Amino acid sequence: MCGTTVQETPRNTNSSPGCSCCGPAQHSEVNIQTTTPAATESEYLVNGMTCGGCASGVSREIGRLDGVGDVQVSLVPGGTSKITVRSTGPLSPEAVRAAVANAGYELAGSK
Repeated sequence: MCGTTVQETPRNTNSSPGCSCCGPAQHSEVNIQTTTPAATESEYLVNGMTCGGCASGVSREIGRLDGVGDVQVSLVPGGTSKITVRSTGPLSPEAVRAAVANAGYELAGSK
């Protein structure tokens, strides 16, 4: 299991676009830590996540990849969210893309 942190950044305070899994977007934070040392940090961009449930699903899928020790999501509901992954070595871009797709989203890019 990976370490997961979800930090939500409001995109628009005038609307609260929910998602099909949990209704209106709300502030939520998930923080699960492990003792796995992380040597590599990578950042990825994902569009369309709207809540902590969405972010947890993406974090869970990325956390299943070999070598992943921690996943942090800076959630921008309905916008482009940043995912920071700490791992014991470089991750295959194809593996990360597939993990995000398994959660129902598309990778928008990497930093």
